[in-house]
Amino acid sequence: MEKKQIKSCADNLCPIHGKDKLKLRGRIFEGIVEKKLHGRVMIQFERVIYIPKYERYEKRKTKLHARLPECMESEINLGDLIEIAECRPISKIIHFIVTKKIKGKDESNI
Repeated sequence: MEKKQIKSCADNLCPIHGKDKLKLRGRIFEGIVEKKLHGRVMIQFERVIYIPKYERYEKRKTKLHARLPECMESEINLGDLIEIAECRPISKIIHFIVTKKIKGKDESNI
């Protein structure tokens, strides 16, 4: 039997390992990582909006910044599909935190 190694991090704002365990509430989004900076990521996802005047749908892109906990920093890269969850405001632009990696850039849809 193989033992799973439990990762831990010294990040107080980590929702899994943190000392204060940041509480997650509100909306959850999935998106592709566009930028990766130290301690945060920027994701982008498309949404569809109905325009009543033209009776058509329009695609729009949304960009959100999210806190990247230390324990996930090595496994999340550009182009990965990740899930973020809403939390209290951490800084001026960060109101979300990365919860898990759904799919890597290189993984196929099979």
